[in-house]
Amino acid sequence: MRRSDQLPIELRPAGLYCPAGDFYVDPWRPVERAVITHAHADHARSGHVHYLCAAAAADVMRARLGDIRLQTLDYGEPLVVGRARVSLHPAGHVLGSAQVSIEIDGHRTVLSGDYKLQADPTCAPFEPQRCDLFVTESTFGLPIYRWPDSATVIDQIRNWWHDNAAAGRASLVFVYAFGKAQRLLASLADGPGPVVCHGAVEALNRVYRAGGVTLPPTRAVDDGIDRAALQRALVLAPPSAAGSPWLKRFAPYADAFASGWMQVRGQRRRRALDRGFVLSDHADWPALLQAIDATGAETLRVTHGHVAVMVRWLHEQGLDAGAFETAYGEQPGGDG
Repeated sequence: MRRSDQLPIELRPAGLYCPAGDFYVDPWRPVERAVITHAHADHARSGHVHYLCAAAAADVMRARLGDIRLQTLDYGEPLVVGRARVSLHPAGHVLGSAQVSIEIDGHRTVLSGDYKLQADPTCAPFEPQRCDLFVTESTFGLPIYRWPDSATVIDQIRNWWHDNAAAGRASLVFVYAFGKAQRLLASLADGPGPVVCHGAVEALNRVYRAGGVTLPPTRAVDDGIDRAALQRALVLAPPSAAGSPWLKRFAPYADAFASGWMQVRGQRRRRALDRGFVLSDHADWPALLQAIDATGAETLRVTHGHVAVMVRWLHEQGLDAGAFETAYGEQPGGDG
């Protein structure tokens, strides 16, 4: 691999730039050509002239960004852009999420975007890509982050819902509207009451269903659901709905948050939640190391999260590791 001052990807004020193809990957300022890994707001922003994304992400991109000039590629389909050969490969994060592969003069760079290795029925699973340079996220890049089996967490949520219904209270789960909500819906079997979704969640449910993802029936709170049914309901709402008047109609209810941040007990206490379920759409520490190892890359760049810890660990393994200071990523309370 060429030395770090000659990397095929460079950091510019607008974002991560590929000079050989004259395009950016997930830029945070408006640019002429943007390759987008997925449609979360920190990676897919408005204002670019041309967008490129995976075909599976097209409907979500348009739902979030409106009438944009959008080109799509199927996973694995190559596209020559300048001197670069670009292809997109599943990242396992959310519907349509992709890793961006860039081949230039026999060298291959892969930018991961956000990714996870756990199974998710709503998106294509992560596919490791052999490369010379791997640019990885590190949202949960600390050894304390080790996810329980997702099927076990789903069972915990299902049992909590049943217990609440038996006690005559609704089960309110704060969950990210894009990705996590649909993963949870697709994983839950029939429960003791209706599934009610906040409008922000239901808007993405429609996009997922249109994309061929099977989700159970969901209802809006204004669908004429009687009081007794509401007290047995599972309610999915984004974190932004906490404390809003919208929630009052479900009282009495128990509340919970489904997120990787719930691995740290202090997060649940600060939110005054009844329960915290550890379910993340990002890789935990062991999965990050597994994914990095599978690439065979000897040069690594870390973009966001616990960057310093990850870079130090990679250095200790004898790898050429460094950081790209990007505008991606969320603190506790963001997408996790």
